[in-house]
Amino acid sequence: MATRHIVFRWFAAISLLAALITPAAARTRPRYGGTLRIETRSDPLKAPDGIARPLIFDTLTQFNRIGHLVPGLASSWDWGPPYRRWEFHLRPGVRFHDGSLLTAQAVAMSLAQSCGACGWRVRAVGDSVIITSESPMPNLDQELARSEYAITRKDDDGNPDGTGSFRFAAKSEGVLLVRANEDSWQGRPFVDAVEIYSGRSVRAQWLDFSVGKADLVEVPPELLHVAQQEHMPLLQPDWPSELLALTVSDQRIPDVHLRESIALAVDRTALFNVIYQKQGEMTGGLLPSALSAYSFLFPTAGNLPRARELRGGQSSQLRLGVDASDPTLKLVAERLALNLRDAGWNVQVTPQSANAHADLTLTAVHLDAARPAPALREMITRFGGSFDEEVADPDPASLYGHEKAFLRSYTVVPLLYLPRAYGISSRVHNLALTPDGTPLPANASLEDSK
Repeated sequence: MATRHIVFRWFAAISLLAALITPAAARTRPRYGGTLRIETRSDPLKAPDGIARPLIFDTLTQFNRIGHLVPGLASSWDWGPPYRRWEFHLRPGVRFHDGSLLTAQAVAMSLAQSCGACGWRVRAVGDSVIITSESPMPNLDQELARSEYAITRKDDDGNPDGTGSFRFAAKSEGVLLVRANEDSWQGRPFVDAVEIYSGRSVRAQWLDFSVGKADLVEVPPELLHVAQQEHMPLLQPDWPSELLALTVSDQRIPDVHLRESIALAVDRTALFNVIYQKQGEMTGGLLPSALSAYSFLFPTAGNLPRARELRGGQSSQLRLGVDASDPTLKLVAERLALNLRDAGWNVQVTPQSANAHADLTLTAVHLDAARPAPALREMITRFGGSFDEEVADPDPASLYGHEKAFLRSYTVVPLLYLPRAYGISSRVHNLALTPDGTPLPANASLEDSK
């Protein structure tokens, strides 16, 4: 009897434990169905960081959520020393959203259009795409993981057509609707659709989020501290991916010593501590510290006496262009103008659209790449420089030398690296980010879906 009583008690305890665990497991188990609602200030289809691009389009290679390079539309690839020829073998059976088969010709055409002046020669050979160049391309497989090189095209109605987990459905009055691609080579997404509301102010986004009308909203870096204090559920990548920089026109200011004077007058500490509430990191280089093993070698402290000395008797007025629609950037520009006035410069802040010939421009640039060499190439080319593939191999010393040589012209003054962050609804599960901070709803599910 005693043994039977003990067995009964253990059975009852196990049954009770199962009853407690089962509802919790059911709540977290992915479910199919529902519509994910995202709000953003920017164009969701704009390259390279539009929030809808990784939903509709795929790349030949891709970085997984922990930053490892894995196959995408290319199942494998080969290269021959000295990295002037690469061959990417396409994954078989992949189709565009209109049902047509993904071919090497379609991939080659897309890459040729997105490449622009990069110097690649792209051609289709059977089920492979071959890319050649006069210069070595040691990091091409990582480079092609960038959203800028996603395989894109348009359908007969001029709408975006890709191979991604979601297909274009409709766009009107600032709302983009994409629906689950039932035949996705990566498997069907859990949610049925994603609605993306663009052109929404942060205030409007947060209001909709507070009343349950939005599942994912932007949290600008200057408000990240506020969001944390208010205990907003947040989704953040591992490193900051938005570079705030001051560009200096070498055509309007041809003297490198005057450009150096401008760079040395900048006070990054005030921007970091006051305006951005210590979010992100101060930087004197083009890459965040998580990607660069040498970022600490680029000084971030200003030198006002030296800035005044280099300015000499120069007293002409400088025009600092800024996007006037962004109040935070305008505040940063005013602070930079104050720094420059302290160094003796005569500075006027002007709306960027109203003055296309500014001497200085405050710029926010998104970093798409997730590896040091492609990231440096991306940044240097974004700022109008040339990237010597033969010199800038993955070796940190080589990358440092290349970056230092570029920054020595003082046409770009890196200021801060700022984080991307999102407020995320409690009903959303398993929503991951790319390394650069772009949401990936393909594996996300909604708790209240049936």
